[in-house]
Amino acid sequence: MRNALSKDGWIITSDPLRIRYEEIQVSADMAATKLFAAEQDARRIAVEVKSFISLSPVRDLETALGQYIIYRGFLSLTDPDRQVYMAIHEEVFNAFFQLKAIQTIIKQNQILLIVIDTTNEVIVQWTS
Repeated sequence: MRNALSKDGWIITSDPLRIRYEEIQVSADMAATKLFAAEQDARRIAVEVKSFISLSPVRDLETALGQYIIYRGFLSLTDPDRQVYMAIHEEVFNAFFQLKAIQTIIKQNQILLIVIDTTNEVIVQWTS
């Protein structure tokens, strides 16, 4: 995942990204920044990498959604310009995230995804 982001022009700035709000601290897998010269501005993201390798991808999604929502909530208060993304393997995206029920949950919860071809270590798709 890290190499795919780097190949796409992102600079990894934290690995992991520690997110603290009040008395709670959590850690997203990494943070990255990409400079856009035309805008003279940087886009900043937090990335939580999920493999979905357990026997129950639904259980994996439940856990991933909880983490994502917590990270997004804390960052909206402490670092509001940073967007949170869930990074997943292309195979998982094609096999599991294309199911109508899963697409509904992703849309309802406004989950941003980075889909990675792990063989070639490239980003295949950004969803919003």
